[in-house]
Amino acid sequence: MGKLAMLGGTPAVPSGTTSAATLWPVVTPGDEQAVSRVLRGGRLTATAAGESEVPALEREWAEHVGVAHCVAVSSGTAALRVALGALGIGPGDEVVVPALTMNATAHAVVQCNATPVFADIDPDTYTLDPKRASEVLTERTAALLPVHLHGLPADMDELASTAGAGGLAVVEDAAQAHGATYRGRRTGALGLLGGFSLHPSKNLPTCGEGGLITTDSGPLHEAALALRNFGERAPAGTRTYIAHRAGGNARLGPVQAAFTRSQLTRLPAYSKDRDLAVTALLGRLAALPGLRVPQVPEDRSHAWHIIRLLLVPEEMDMAGIAPASVRRALHRVLRAEGVPVSQYQVAPLPAHPAFRPAGLSYEDIADRFPSSCRVIDGSLCLQRRHLNPAAADVLPLYARGFEKAWEHLGLVRDIARAQTGDDWRRHFPDGAR
Repeated sequence: MGKLAMLGGTPAVPSGTTSAATLWPVVTPGDEQAVSRVLRGGRLTATAAGESEVPALEREWAEHVGVAHCVAVSSGTAALRVALGALGIGPGDEVVVPALTMNATAHAVVQCNATPVFADIDPDTYTLDPKRASEVLTERTAALLPVHLHGLPADMDELASTAGAGGLAVVEDAAQAHGATYRGRRTGALGLLGGFSLHPSKNLPTCGEGGLITTDSGPLHEAALALRNFGERAPAGTRTYIAHRAGGNARLGPVQAAFTRSQLTRLPAYSKDRDLAVTALLGRLAALPGLRVPQVPEDRSHAWHIIRLLLVPEEMDMAGIAPASVRRALHRVLRAEGVPVSQYQVAPLPAHPAFRPAGLSYEDIADRFPSSCRVIDGSLCLQRRHLNPAAADVLPLYARGFEKAWEHLGLVRDIARAQTGDDWRRHFPDGAR
C-alpha cells in the first residue's frame, strides 16, 4: 500500500512529468503552415472575394459527417442559435433541453427568444431521457435539443419517435461528440440539424472560437447561411449587402477554418488512439468498488471528450455519507496524487438564475431532476488532458492514483464525514439547507 501524497508520499503522477503529453490541442508544423497560408494570402475574412478556406472546411466536414450541407459559424453556441433560428423557432416556442449540460445549450434557446424546458437525463448515459422528454411536451413545444454529452450520442431513435408523434424538430447539440456514431451514423447526421463546437478544448479544435452546423435540408442550409451573415443571400457575384431577413454576424474566419481543416486530417487517428487509451484506463478503474465508469451502449461509440466517473458511497462502505461529501474527499486525495479530476458542472440548468422558472423551488428541482442532481453531486470528471494521443502513457498513472485512493478508503471516509454534506444548492444564496 503506497503512502498517500497528501500525507507526504510520492504522488502517483509526479509533478512536471505530463505537460507535453497532456497538452491540447496538439499543434503541428502543418497546422502552423495552414494558418500562415491564410495570413500570406491576405483573405482574412469569410466575405473576402476568392476566400476558399471556409467553404473547403464546410465541404470536408459535411463529407466526414455524411450530410449534404455544412455551415461554418463563429462558435458552438452560435451553431445552435443559428440552427434553431433556421427552423423559425422564436417567441412563444418551447425547446426541450436536458437538465445536465453546458449552459450554452439553454442560452442558444433563450437567444432565439424561445423558452428552454428541462427534462431529466438517463442515469446511465447522462443524455436526455426520452421518457422524461415526452413528459414535458406541450402545445408550445417546437423542438427537442438532445446533447451528446461528453461524447456519447443520445438515444436518437427514441427521441425521434417522441418528436415525430408531435411533429417536432430534433436538433443535435454535438459540441462534444465529433466523430461519435449511433447505429452506424455519425453525430450531426441524426437530426434535422446538428451543431458542433470548435473551441480549443474540443476534440476537433480551432485556434480561437468556431462552430459547424450540419443538415441534409437545402432550405435549412440556405436559412442558416443567411442568419450567419446579416440575413444576406450567398452572392453569385459581387456582394449586394441586401438583408432578406433578420440576421447577424456569426461568420467563421479563414484562419480558424484553415487550422481546423489541418486538424481534421488527424481526427480519425486521434479518435482511435484515444479510444484505446481510455478503454484501458476504464478497465482498471472498473475494478474499484463504488466507482461507476461510463456506460457505452452497443449501438454507439463514444468520442471521450470528457470522462465522468460516478461514485456509489454504499459500495465504498460509506453508506449514509452524502455523495457530495465523498466527491469532495476524493477530489482532495486525487488532486494531491496529481490526478486532475474536476467536478465540471456544479448545478443543474433549471437551478441557474438565468433559466430557473418563476415559482420553481430548489426542492422542486431536486424532485423533478433526480438523475441530474445525483450525477452533479456524486461524480468526478477528467477533462482535456486525455485528448492528446500521447496521454496514453499518462493515463496509467491516473489509474494508479485512483488505486492508491481506494487503498486508503478508510481515510477518505474520515475526510468525507468531516464535510458539510451540502449539495448543489450551496451555490445559491437562497438554496442552502
